[in-house]
Amino acid sequence: MNAEVLVIVGSESDRERMAGALEVLDKGGVGYDFVVSSTHRNPEQTAQIAKEARGKGYRVVIAAAGLAAALPGSVASLTDLPVIGVPLDVGPLHGVDALYAIAQLPPGCPVGAVGIGNAKNAAHLAIRILKA
Repeated sequence: MNAEVLVIVGSESDRERMAGALEVLDKGGVGYDFVVSSTHRNPEQTAQIAKEARGKGYRVVIAAAGLAAALPGSVASLTDLPVIGVPLDVGPLHGVDALYAIAQLPPGCPVGAVGIGNAKNAAHLAIRILKA
């Protein structure tokens, strides 16, 4: 199965938080790759992943992040693929800060946002985009 969705997170500890998205993609028969790359700790690697995403056959990116939630916007600034941001329920504000960071990106850097911790909806949205 060819991977059409790139699921990217900033930390290995986020894998568990994204399990629902992976389940939905599996159920939907949608191929994906799961990549850990922090836009803060590994900016060059993350930029390369984003820039090469289309060439690798991905059609949608799901990017999950907590706290400052820079990853979705960073990826969206480097690819023309649709990016879906998942604000993670972490930190003292329980994901509200991540939701605002994803939803309030500047014009020209579009990222679709799902609810806090709602990885499943990100996968459902990715599947709908693929079917469009």
